[in-house]
Amino acid sequence: MASPDDDIETDLNSEQRGMRTALEAERIAEALVFASAQPVSEGFIRDRLPIGSDVRAIMLRLKDDYAMRGVNLVQVDDAWAFRTAADLSFVIRRDEDEVKKLSRAALEVLAIIGYHQPVTRAEIEDIRGVQTSKGTLDVLMEAGWVRFRGRRRTPGRPVTLGTTKDFLDHFGLEELRDLPGLEELKGAGLLSGRIPANFNIPSPLMSDELTEDEDPITQLDLEELGLLAPGGASDD
Repeated sequence: MASPDDDIETDLNSEQRGMRTALEAERIAEALVFASAQPVSEGFIRDRLPIGSDVRAIMLRLKDDYAMRGVNLVQVDDAWAFRTAADLSFVIRRDEDEVKKLSRAALEVLAIIGYHQPVTRAEIEDIRGVQTSKGTLDVLMEAGWVRFRGRRRTPGRPVTLGTTKDFLDHFGLEELRDLPGLEELKGAGLLSGRIPANFNIPSPLMSDELTEDEDPITQLDLEELGLLAPGGASDD
């Protein structure tokens, strides 16, 4: 018959094993994010951790651990990445091949896509009041901040545009709801002059899922858009 001391020892051993498993899971998650140049999804991390690991709890603990360090663990939508602490960015030398400064037109288009997505080129032009050149959209796509989402279920089936995780990562946003609102834009001096009484900042779409009036982009669509050569071979 087991003595009370044996039960206590068994409980301690079980607790120690649990602590070792939790620590090992944190180390694995930390290594996976550290080794990747791109944000790492929680699904990718979960597949490589011990079964039953609470990925979100692990990542939040690591985030707290790195909060006061020179490198922070940041959330980008449903993914995680290590980034230089925001208050130390001034000491980091910028690479000479960094994405060139965006033109005013590109900034306007990027802002419209961010707040109004899914949005078509015609809708962007309607909001801006001027035509949008293909070159402007090309710059934003080459930067990796804008992507084709789908095709609108309207005559002509125009392509819909949205932002990417790289957009969130570059601008230090965890999710689209972190985009600045009207008062924040005013405070930053990005909205000046007389603002119409009915002016408002739309709430960004919070999901990458296609909306009811969007169809997924097919291989034929990609060929039509010039993203694939006929037959499915990439132009790259």
